[in-house]
Amino acid sequence: MTSAHSADETPVRVGVFGLLGSGNLGNDGSLEAVLGYLRAEHPEAVVDALCGGPEVVTARYRIPATRLHWYRGEYRTASRAGAIAAKGLGKLVDALRTAAWVRRHDVVIVPGMGVLEATLPLRPWGFPYSLFLLCASGRLSGTRVALVGVGAAAIGNRPTRALVRWSARLAAYRSYRDSQSRDAMRAMGVDTARDEVYPDLAFALPTPPGAPSGPPDPPGPVCVGVMDFHGGNDDRARAEEIHRRYLDGMTRFVRALVADGRPVRLLTGDECDAPVVGAILDAVDSPLVTAAEAASLADLMKETAAADTVVATRYHNLVCALKVGTPTLALSYAAKSDALMDRMGLGAYCHPAREVDADRLLEQFRALEQRSALLRRTLAERNLVTAGQLADQFTALTAAVFPAADRPHAHVRQETP
Repeated sequence: MTSAHSADETPVRVGVFGLLGSGNLGNDGSLEAVLGYLRAEHPEAVVDALCGGPEVVTARYRIPATRLHWYRGEYRTASRAGAIAAKGLGKLVDALRTAAWVRRHDVVIVPGMGVLEATLPLRPWGFPYSLFLLCASGRLSGTRVALVGVGAAAIGNRPTRALVRWSARLAAYRSYRDSQSRDAMRAMGVDTARDEVYPDLAFALPTPPGAPSGPPDPPGPVCVGVMDFHGGNDDRARAEEIHRRYLDGMTRFVRALVADGRPVRLLTGDECDAPVVGAILDAVDSPLVTAAEAASLADLMKETAAADTVVATRYHNLVCALKVGTPTLALSYAAKSDALMDRMGLGAYCHPAREVDADRLLEQFRALEQRSALLRRTLAERNLVTAGQLADQFTALTAAVFPAADRPHAHVRQETP
C-alpha cells in the first residue's frame, strides 16, 4: 500500500507509542533511548507521542503527547453499568482516535517494552487491543509501524494471543530484546525470518558520569530491587499466595544482610512497588535499610553503580546494574530475565521470584560476591559488545522504516498477514 505521506516531505513525522509516562521507569528509559537515537540520526524529525501519561512525557522529554485512551478510567475495574458502558464506548472512540493519530505520521515507533508478552497480569481489551489498533491503523494508512527491541512471550489466553499475533504481523518492522522473544512469536505463527535480536534499548542510554568503577573497601551497600510481584497472567488464582511468599522471602533476605552489617538500598522500577518497600522497611526497622527515590533509569544506574552488589527483580533494575558493571543476582519472574543474565555472562546467578528461598538466595549472593572482580571484568567486556550491537539496531531501523529520502538504498519489509 502506498503511504499517505510523500516520502520526500521534510521534516519526517515520527510518533512514539506505548505505556509511557505512566510510572514505569523501564518503559520511559526505552523511550529516552529512542529519542536519543532520533536526535542523533534524524535531528530534523518532528516527534510526538500517544501514551499513557502525556503530561509526564511532555514535561520530561519536551515533546507533544496525546492520551492513549479516551476514557480516563480505562485501568480502573468497571463494576457499575455506567462505567462498563463508558469503557465499551471508549474502545470504539479509541479506534477512531488511534487511526487519526497514526495517519499524521510517516513512522510510528514502539520503543522496547514487553508489548508482545503477558508475563504480568494483562487483559486482552487493555494494551493488547491498543497495540492492535496501532498496527492495523498503520497498515491501512501506509504509516510504517516499528516494534523496536520489544519483549515477547508465549501467551495462553486465546484473545490476547490473537491480538498480539496480529499486531506483530501488521507491523512494518520488528526486532526483539532476546532470542526467546523471537522464538515465542514464531511459535505463535508469526514469520520471524527477517526479524533480528538486539540488546535491550536501555543499554543505549549514557552511563552516568562519575560512576564508581569498582566496589568500595570495606564492603559497601547492597542494592535490593523489589517489585509488587503477584505472578503472571496465568497465576491469577494464586496471586496473593505468590505475593506473600515473595515479600516474606525478600524481607528475610534483607534482614540477613543487615545482620551481617551491610547497608541495604531498596530500589523500585514502578510506582506500584512503593508498598513493598514500605512493608520491608517496617518489618526490618533498621537504619542500615534505606529507600532510593529514583525517577529515571539514570537515577537507578547511579544507585547501582555505587553498590558492591545488586539483587533485583524488575527487568530494568537488572539492565541498569549490568550496564554499569555491578555484579548482579536476578530474582527472575520471566524468561527475559534469564536471557538477559545469560547475555551478560551471569546466567548462573538467577533465583525464582515465584519461590523465593531466603537461605538459598543468601548462598547465591555470597557466591556472587566471592567472584566480584572476575564478574566486573566480564560485564565490562559484554557491555562493549552490547554497544556495537545497538548501533547496528539503530542503523537497521533507519534503513527499514524511514522515508526514502533518509534511507537511499533501503528496502521496507511489509509482511502479508
